[in-house]
Amino acid sequence: MGSIKMDKGEREIFEAFEAGKLKRVKGAEKAKRVYQQYARYTLSKPRNINIRLSERDLQKIKALAAEKGLPYQTFISSLLHQHSSRKMREVSL
Repeated sequence: MGSIKMDKGEREIFEAFEAGKLKRVKGAEKAKRVYQQYARYTLSKPRNINIRLSERDLQKIKALAAEKGLPYQTFISSLLHQHSSRKMREVSL
C-alpha cells in the first residue's frame, strides 16, 4: 500500500480485493465498456486554441491544405497531431 492514504472503508475494500473475496457483478463488462467510451470521449474532445501566425505563413499553409483537399484548420490540426505523436514515440523509446 505504501504511501496511499485510505479511510476505513477503502481499506476494507482493498483488503477484500487482495484476499480474493470480491466477485464480479452482473453486467460489469458492459459497464466497463461504457466507462471506457466516456474516458475516450473526454480525452479526445477537441479543444479550441488561438495562435498567431504571420500572414505569409498562413497563406502557405492554406495553399498546402488546398493541395491536399483539406480545410486549412484540419490540415494544421493534422500536422500538430503527427508531430506530437512522433515526439511521444521518441520519448517512450
